[in-house]
Amino acid sequence: MFQTKDFGILWYFLGVEVMYSKGIFFSQRKYVLDLLSETGMMGSKPCETPMKPGVKLTVNGAPFSDPQKYVRLVEKLNCLTVTRPNIAFPVSVVSQFIFMSSPNNAHWEALIRIVKYQKKASGKGIVYQDHEHMQVEAFSDSDWT
Repeated sequence: MFQTKDFGILWYFLGVEVMYSKGIFFSQRKYVLDLLSETGMMGSKPCETPMKPGVKLTVNGAPFSDPQKYVRLVEKLNCLTVTRPNIAFPVSVVSQFIFMSSPNNAHWEALIRIVKYQKKASGKGIVYQDHEHMQVEAFSDSDWT
């Protein structure tokens, strides 16, 4: 048996902000702003999409100078997919190069593009609304607009 303690209404947990208003809104806005600041992208122009259409990342190319920096940024973006499922695919693509080979400069550029895309969408998140029924409803914006 173990003891539990009630800390009240949840508002922040593991980098996820929780807000209540006609439902529950989960966001990682602070996490995104910290990520932009840490990578020096706060003043950069945001990207419209998280990945260039039709981009082909290969193992060929000049190796990236700091593979550990690449790995850390991939891990941080992977944590961001909790409230941003629209970046799950691009993050999975750039994460392939952590184990297969050392990342190159093209991989780093693709990774930075995902970060720049987050600047445009820093306040986005997931909303669970109360519709006063027990049916599951979902919406997906497949073109990332």
